Amino acid sequence: MRSQKLTALLLCTSLSAFALGSCGNTDRGDGSGHMYSLTLLENPETLDPQYADDPSSNTIIKNMFSGLFDVDKNGNIVCCNAESYDVSDDGLVYTFHLRSDNYWFYDKNKDDIIQEDEYFPVVADDYVFALKRLLDPSMHSPYATDFTCIQHGELINRGELSLELAGVSAISDTTLQIKLDYPSAEFLKLLSTPAAYPCNEKFFYSTKGRYGLDDESVMSNGAFYVRRWFYDPYGSNNILYMRANNVNEREGYDISPSYLSFEIRDTDAEVRQDFKDEFTECITSMSSSGYNSGKYIVESERSVTLGLIFNTEDKTFSDLNLRKALSLSIDRNALKSQISDDVKVAYGIFPPAVKLLGRSYRELSSDSQFDVYNLKSAKSYLEKAKIELGTRSIDSTKILVNSSAVNSAPLHSISQAWQDSLGIYAGIEDVTDDEFYSRIRNGEFTIALYPLKSNSSSGLSVVRKFENTRCLSYALGEDNTLAENIMKCPSASSLVDVYSDTERAILSEFGFIPLLYKNCYLIANSDNEEIYYDSFSGAVDYRNAKNYR
Repeated sequence: MRSQKLTALLLCTSLSAFALGSCGNTDRGDGSGHMYSLTLLENPETLDPQYADDPSSNTIIKNMFSGLFDVDKNGNIVCCNAESYDVSDDGLVYTFHLRSDNYWFYDKNKDDIIQEDEYFPVVADDYVFALKRLLDPSMHSPYATDFTCIQHGELINRGELSLELAGVSAISDTTLQIKLDYPSAEFLKLLSTPAAYPCNEKFFYSTKGRYGLDDESVMSNGAFYVRRWFYDPYGSNNILYMRANNVNEREGYDISPSYLSFEIRDTDAEVRQDFKDEFTECITSMSSSGYNSGKYIVESERSVTLGLIFNTEDKTFSDLNLRKALSLSIDRNALKSQISDDVKVAYGIFPPAVKLLGRSYRELSSDSQFDVYNLKSAKSYLEKAKIELGTRSIDSTKILVNSSAVNSAPLHSISQAWQDSLGIYAGIEDVTDDEFYSRIRNGEFTIALYPLKSNSSSGLSVVRKFENTRCLSYALGEDNTLAENIMKCPSASSLVDVYSDTERAILSEFGFIPLLYKNCYLIANSDNEEIYYDSFSGAVDYRNAKNYR
């Protein structure tokens, strides 16, 4: 067997996460023991790791649970609750040797749900139950298809085989074995995501269908546990309060804060006001405007791809030749002098924050290979489109833009170029965040500048975003094998080419025309260090956070 022994080290990061760095002052103490006062935008939908996919839920889950692996800021997989692991020579059998010092903790100051001690070990059966839950078709987990590489997983998820035949088993309390249907280079990265966090079967069933929905129906195996969770959609003083889970402190896994106290707000404006009033130590944002780097620590990462999408219900813009004409007439080099540091010209689908082999994927595969600017071809495709549409000219339209997240200024030069070279006029319509997504959902647009952001820093997650988002799915064309090709890629080095082929296939449909890679931001008061932010999932990780005020 190929032995892959990794140090049981938790770096407190997540997929493509970035963190606040040190200011270099060594005379301030260790910064631990602080009670963080924080703000969540909207109430967490669920604290069930096998289901949650909203930023508020992801933040609480990241601080509340831990899994077999984490991923460091360079995209490297590191052991967490797996002390080490072995892989068979054919890449089909993974054997994980678990730490014996990771514990479930339930706050017995609330109503008792379990009768055992307040804490007890996390065992292999807890991972078996969690992974089988993912595959169970009656559970409808949004992450099930990602884990169908597990032996018999696809047939089980389709309801064609018994769940008991899943290739997941507990050899002992500290030995977990997972068998795959095919070698998959993405598998270990999948095991680092919250979807693969453990779930205790006895506790799950004791909650009688309310697992993850209130403070009495959650149990922690991570750095913090939920002490209280109160939310009234018609009231105020909505809070979620967490305490450090000291039973899980160990060497290399230090929990710095003592408490996390979250206020739950309904609007982004309220979140920003809390930060302005210094009620909260940090916020995440799509914009750094108004946050002076002299007063705040501002960290960023390019994890969003801004691209043009089209309403395929519109007869004109559902025409492939017209979309080709619009795409081929965009000179991105001309945009470079017109954009701020917030964005970077994009030719590809996957943003620079997608990581492979410990590096940005964009460093391994330059997106300049996808530059298709060709004005002569654009005009030719436009004439074909006019013939197909039975018209002599294309009616004027507007590009819908989410002004709260994106500066529409670069679009004006594109609009002008379309008018000058193709005779097509497209105005810019800036709208609020709520109106933007409402109109996208209702099909009330012809062209929109869409911020594509996947749930994690993998190419697989990007493709899933296309599959699961109505306004993007047509951009995949009729090729339904893109995700499968990534899943079945046996080696990380081969994934570079598979990712590139995937981008090329999506771009060939001209349903998503990439324009810019955009930053996401973590902004904090200068007294803070080591707050980690996964700009894909939206999770903010406070496990190692230090405050020196």
